[in-house]
Amino acid sequence: MDAGDAARARCAELIAAILAAAAPAALAQAQTQVQAPAGTPSADTSTVTAPRGPSFAPDGTVRVPAFALPPSELSSREARAQQAQRARMPVALATPVEPDIAVRRAQLNAAMAPRIARMQALYPVEIADSVLGGVRAKVITPKGRPHDPKRVLINLHGSAFSLCWDACALVESIPIAALGGYKVIAVDYRMAPEHRHPAGIEDVAAVYRALLGQYRARNIGFFGCSAGGNLAAQAAAYLPAKGLPQAGAIGIFGAGAIRFQTGDSAYIAGYADGTFPPPPAHGGPAADLTRGYFDGADYADPLISPALDPQTIGRFPPTLVITGTRAMDLSPAIVTNSALLRAGVASTLIVGEAMGHCYMYQPDLPESRDAYAAIVAHFKRNLGAPARR
Repeated sequence: MDAGDAARARCAELIAAILAAAAPAALAQAQTQVQAPAGTPSADTSTVTAPRGPSFAPDGTVRVPAFALPPSELSSREARAQQAQRARMPVALATPVEPDIAVRRAQLNAAMAPRIARMQALYPVEIADSVLGGVRAKVITPKGRPHDPKRVLINLHGSAFSLCWDACALVESIPIAALGGYKVIAVDYRMAPEHRHPAGIEDVAAVYRALLGQYRARNIGFFGCSAGGNLAAQAAAYLPAKGLPQAGAIGIFGAGAIRFQTGDSAYIAGYADGTFPPPPAHGGPAADLTRGYFDGADYADPLISPALDPQTIGRFPPTLVITGTRAMDLSPAIVTNSALLRAGVASTLIVGEAMGHCYMYQPDLPESRDAYAAIVAHFKRNLGAPARR
């Protein structure tokens, strides 16, 4: 293995650790819940001698035979090389559970440190601590040049409403601040297991209120990946419901405006990507990845799943939705984009070919660079625009 191969292997291992961070609490449960249909051959491609078609149960359940999914010829060379490196990595479903949240948070931040250093090398920024509306935050601005004085972005970091402050916040914010010339406010919102919904969105609203003293609402944007993308959607529902002016634009990445682990993609990605476990094979509730953040809440509440309510999602500002063909969030993203378009809201859906959950965490992929450019363009185009009637 040469130096380049070794670097790619380390990169692939780190990505697996990052993206699987939210999943460990559900993994052992998923292994026992999900069983292959009787007669299904091994996933080892050496046992698959001929393709077989799917079979359909009377209730509409599809039994899919084992098959080999090659790297997509439509993805970048870098993405195909990274996919090949996964042969040297353990499958996410074997990741041991770490019950101590403090230990898990420290582990994840340590694993993310090289990624943050890589981001800063590619996209130089200044990072400062701050407090807005009584909520801790980090302020990320481009290094060596002024930032946009009229527009500001609020980042809501990912990792299952329980992990990854401040590592994920920096990975998500650094390239957008540097490329867009923005000030990005990354919010340290309250998370599980210490807190429950609506603690996180209340903190987001507090930061937003503080920024309204400095910026027009139409010049403020929200974005986030994974749990942060879902929280950005919740913000677009929550703000007008609480009498606050709507933000100028939002970005929902690696998520949708409905709960995770729903739709076809939760099953498909569970087996084709393996970062997150698939839901139970025969119905029933999926394992909770959030360490109880939504305990006692109604997932059908329009402030939690705005895509289920036409009136609520009809108040959304222009929205950019980003997912991947191998991401468990593909179905929520598609449903959200469709709901926005039906409601007459300007929405753009980007689906990265052969990409998994929050693929923009990987700065060396051309697909990620395309995503950064789209995010920057989305906010430049929509922040400051006249409010939609």
